Amino acid sequence: MLSRPPRPNLTPFVDLLWASDDAVPSNPKASAKEIVLPTGATHIVFRLGETPLQLYAAPDDTTAQDIGNALIGGPRAGSYIKATSNREPTVGIMLRPGAAELMLGVSALDLAERHTRIDDIWSHAQIDEIRTRLQETLNLEERLSIIEGYLLIRLPRMQGIHPLIMHSLEQFRLSSPVGKVVEKSGFSHRYFTKLFTETVGLRPKTYCRVLRFGRILDRIQSEPNIGWAALAIDEGYADQAHLNRDFQAFTSLTPGAYRKAAPTAPRHIPLP
Repeated sequence: MLSRPPRPNLTPFVDLLWASDDAVPSNPKASAKEIVLPTGATHIVFRLGETPLQLYAAPDDTTAQDIGNALIGGPRAGSYIKATSNREPTVGIMLRPGAAELMLGVSALDLAERHTRIDDIWSHAQIDEIRTRLQETLNLEERLSIIEGYLLIRLPRMQGIHPLIMHSLEQFRLSSPVGKVVEKSGFSHRYFTKLFTETVGLRPKTYCRVLRFGRILDRIQSEPNIGWAALAIDEGYADQAHLNRDFQAFTSLTPGAYRKAAPTAPRHIPLP
């Protein structure tokens, strides 16, 4: 897998570009499903084979729903379960929070908590052209350059992210409380919440919970022996019990079960 930041003129709107050339695992004991945890961001994905992304409603569900080969994963506060036995070469774009409507022409709130086929938004001809060009090369960096080119074409028609949202996102990244950010904005709590939710796709407090939980996952990955109580205090939880509740809400697992699963990527938990 190859990932990198975009060119500087795309940086205000795109957080990351990535490409993989995945094959179906040869290990017969490999997991056929995984839980994907929320990031709060919007993702655009082009699968280059003929097998669509498949999602399951529950861990023990045996029937998957076909989602498509070109799709948008909207901002989420909840996890979802996807099949991993049907991997395909894939190219993906992770948009910055607040950039979904500018890049896609659809409100982040309309995309939230679900997957949307890109052909519901862009023309079939355009999607076929993008997938065909990506399929014409096996070089992952070339694929990133191709998808970057299509994003650059959209730039002249795009305005910047609302300054209030930009400032708020930066403050939330620094763990500033929502109340203080709203107070300093000079706007009413109702107006701030409405604008933020429509632009980012999640309510401010929900977004901050997802952001904080993401920091927890990253800390576990980089500091595998850190204690849960210390981690809870470091990241601003009142106590470990509050951290445990967030783990259950976001992963349906206890912290111990998550650590036992030992995911190689912190937001992708293989199911047994």
